[in-house]
Amino acid sequence: MGAPTAEVFDSPDPSVAEHVRRYLATDGASGHLEGGSPNLVLTYRGRRSGKRYRTGLFYGVDGDRYVLVASGSAVTHTHPLWYLNLVADPEAEIQVRGERFAVRARTAEGAERERLWRLMTDMAPVYRTYEARSDRVIPVVVLERSAETP
Repeated sequence: MGAPTAEVFDSPDPSVAEHVRRYLATDGASGHLEGGSPNLVLTYRGRRSGKRYRTGLFYGVDGDRYVLVASGSAVTHTHPLWYLNLVADPEAEIQVRGERFAVRARTAEGAERERLWRLMTDMAPVYRTYEARSDRVIPVVVLERSAETP
């Protein structure tokens, strides 16, 4: 993501913004386990604005990689903005509990996507409901540590 700018914009959803602020203030002691699943804070760059944004997301672990599901907070027929921004600029940062580090995002495809989808739906069965109600293939995102320092 390059050199960070001073200002980072939280989700416009007040409950998500509150969750992120609480998570960051406590290094995840409050907010890591939210909604029955582990959460991380993702900081990414807007594809049009160039501004930095952050949001809280459920995650899974696959070896040393982190896995996200781009479902949106409700059943939608469009990809969430954080996902569209990661597709445009895959360099991002995450915070997992008290650890913050740079990552590179990519969309899982084929057999890898199916395996990771099962991992995530076993962890959060609500994703199966989202899939059944959606007319799109819900992306599964893999985050791998990068050498860049946030």
